[in-house]
Amino acid sequence: MRVSVVLCEHTMDRYDDVVAATESVFAQTHDDVELVFVSDGNRDVFEHFESDFGGRDDVRLHCNDENRGLLVSRNNGAEVATGDIVAFLDDDALAHPEWVARLVAAYEEHDAIAAGGKMTPMWVDGEARFLPEEFYFLIGATHRGFGNGVDTPGEVRNTNGSNISFRREVFLDLGGFDANIGGRKGDANLQGGETELCERLREAYGHGVYYVPDAEVAHKVFAYRMEPRWLLDRAFWQGYSKRAMQQIVPGSGDEESDFLGRLLGEFVPGRARDLVTDPDLTEAKQLVWLLLLTATVGFGYLYGIVKWG
Repeated sequence: MRVSVVLCEHTMDRYDDVVAATESVFAQTHDDVELVFVSDGNRDVFEHFESDFGGRDDVRLHCNDENRGLLVSRNNGAEVATGDIVAFLDDDALAHPEWVARLVAAYEEHDAIAAGGKMTPMWVDGEARFLPEEFYFLIGATHRGFGNGVDTPGEVRNTNGSNISFRREVFLDLGGFDANIGGRKGDANLQGGETELCERLREAYGHGVYYVPDAEVAHKVFAYRMEPRWLLDRAFWQGYSKRAMQQIVPGSGDEESDFLGRLLGEFVPGRARDLVTDPDLTEAKQLVWLLLLTATVGFGYLYGIVKWG
């Protein structure tokens, strides 16, 4: 089973990171992997990558005619790909050597039509110990309580966009990602391309994404992503996007509703009890941030109600 890993880049500022991501793809243990590199309208990026890796048989290259955005770039990469499976990896991520092999196992053993794995934080500038794991989704990592809540294999709505894959014929049949997500009504703050696509996947095929926890991808967490202002801003627009996606794709908020129930009914009370029995400053900070971020997501959601109805 051939797997095509699509990797996109738009700026030379992150070229070192995209090279590191590329090398993690070349290090995969699965014996049939190709890398599809898409430059999003930047000829310098394309020419540098072509010079560095263009001579390999397992690399395919594409350059958009202009800057079109990540979702269009991913769609173009899937069109160029030749694999049975098309997988997506971000430029600031590093795939575990067994990543592809473990995704392939989901297709072969569970007849999956889409599969994805866990995102783990890679602390580039030191760990943000104040950040509760329940909100790791803000830094592009898999959060506590994701999916079935016990981190075991099984079907979920969608995994993170830097660790998700589809049978290529299914992806193309669905028309790929909706390029208007993030630009709908001129709204650059709208997120949720994976959510929208995977809701269409479930509607058309009756299945979601098969989650493989040990198919890991590490996501680099730079210093700016640990700044309180950045995290609060991110949380606000996450809440806003959740409400917007509910209007765009009815029923898409079920997993978030389940998670909120566990957050307020299990995680917050559990953390509070632990602090009473075993006081700890770091745990106390995490509880404060848990409440603050929950409230901020809620404010973003309310703003989404005002704007989207």
